[in-house]
Amino acid sequence: MKFIDNRLTKKFPALDRVGWIPAKLGRRGGWKAQALGSVVSLGRPVRVWAFNPFRILTLKKGQNPPSLTQGKERTPTWRATQVRFYFSCSQLKSPLLYLSLILALVLSSCTKDFEEINTNPNQPLTVQPSLLLRQVIYDYGEQMSYEGFTAGDLLGQYRTALDFNLFDRHDLKSPQLGGNPWPILYTNLRDNEQLLDLALANQTFSVYEGPARILKAYMAAALTDMFGDVPYFEAFKGKNLTVTPVYDEQEDIYLAEGGIFDNLEKGVAAIENYNGNIALEGDILFNGDLDAWVRFAKSLQIKFLMRTANVQNNTTALQALFDEANFIRNNAQNATFDFNNGEPNNFRLARLRIGDFNNFVLSETMEEILTDLNDPRMATFFRPFSNSDTGGFNGLLNGVDATQNAVVLADFSLASTNFREATSALDANFMTSWETHFLLAEAAARGIISADAQTLYETGVTQAFEYWNTELPTNYLSTEGAFNNGDAIENIITQKWIANIINGYEGWIEYRRTGFPQLKTISASLNNDLLPVRMPYPAEEQALNTINYEAAAAKTEGNSINVPVWWDEAP
Repeated sequence: MKFIDNRLTKKFPALDRVGWIPAKLGRRGGWKAQALGSVVSLGRPVRVWAFNPFRILTLKKGQNPPSLTQGKERTPTWRATQVRFYFSCSQLKSPLLYLSLILALVLSSCTKDFEEINTNPNQPLTVQPSLLLRQVIYDYGEQMSYEGFTAGDLLGQYRTALDFNLFDRHDLKSPQLGGNPWPILYTNLRDNEQLLDLALANQTFSVYEGPARILKAYMAAALTDMFGDVPYFEAFKGKNLTVTPVYDEQEDIYLAEGGIFDNLEKGVAAIENYNGNIALEGDILFNGDLDAWVRFAKSLQIKFLMRTANVQNNTTALQALFDEANFIRNNAQNATFDFNNGEPNNFRLARLRIGDFNNFVLSETMEEILTDLNDPRMATFFRPFSNSDTGGFNGLLNGVDATQNAVVLADFSLASTNFREATSALDANFMTSWETHFLLAEAAARGIISADAQTLYETGVTQAFEYWNTELPTNYLSTEGAFNNGDAIENIITQKWIANIINGYEGWIEYRRTGFPQLKTISASLNNDLLPVRMPYPAEEQALNTINYEAAAAKTEGNSINVPVWWDEAP
């Protein structure tokens, strides 16, 4: 705090570090000015300054100031940590309104009951695990869906930003409406770690262990798949004073004990071994259905085994999961929660200013892919552009330099009403049946598992249309959308990419792994016409975790967005 009068601070510069507390006086004076302060002793004189009159009282240990003997409180001693002082103000006359008492704070030992004195008796000691579970699921799902629209969809070339578009031009160190998922991921991983700690420490809460481990694996994968090496094994432990965690290699985050695959296995085991009768509350994904959490975990195992298939042999594990068939199999089993049409649980884009909403239009990449497929989901995702006389759709190449090229909004298609006026059609998407079937179709087409790739593909397409409430044309799977219409792998990945619109950064991540769909070189690149293959570490990490950041940055050529992550290093 600063002084209300700087006359003493000029004379005694050390007073800049001392607080002041004003106390209102009565009209006639004679009132007592009450102040709370911390006064301790190192056996040296303690000074107390009073503004009026300007005098300094020098006190020795155990000595009482003459003006502190009034009032009903006991006279303080100098080993008290928090005491009350009553100063006589009878010598002060109206119209003086305030007296400021300044107490010198001298470092020393505290009383042994310091924590008891300074603890709010009304503050709960622990949070209810049901509240933590709901908070983690909702906050992550809501924020990453918004991130998916405003940033992930730019990297995945579903949409183009017209203005404030440094991120769309691949200056990824300049997030604008979106583009900095780091704090979202770490905040929710931290809160989820609290949930896991509660479940492990208290048998009453053990039902939460499985879901907490599964969510940890899911969010950790999202984190490392975007950034590569990140703080993980020492992270989420700020309460234990670990505030500068080291960066762990992505390979270890996936494969080591306590990593992604390990937590999925332990999460399933915790659920299957749970024999208590406490219900799982706060579960807005599955309404407490533990079997659904197992299916979720199995689908995630399929997903992450395919993600790492370029750098390790996952054939046996994938075949076992396919044969067991205990993954998410239909849209009723999806790991999603619904948005509403009204606040507070509608999709955040509905609450943005119209100017921000109008900043995002259909990309040229998305337009061409949907047009070539004669895909009716075009109207599910986008509106006809205003200047069209025929209700047509028009996309814009990503990365436009708005300072050099004037863009007419009416010439391009905005997002459909599903993303603004009627957001109850949207889900926060964690994992779905159609994504699982596309992953298995890819595994079969690549010969990783023994299965019918075409059947799995067609199931995925059918469920993706159903998910987006769009009628599947009767001839779609025998014409433009046929499994064997061109490269089967490209068809599988492209169909998964289409359905994954607004699903975080998923479309871009899978493009990096597979090379599909065929994204375009953007218009006015700020990255030498290269498509980024990782997100950069944010500036706050450089400031707050400097030593560990510098080591990680050195491994990525100075925090470059062009250095691939571990699983992206093709053999």
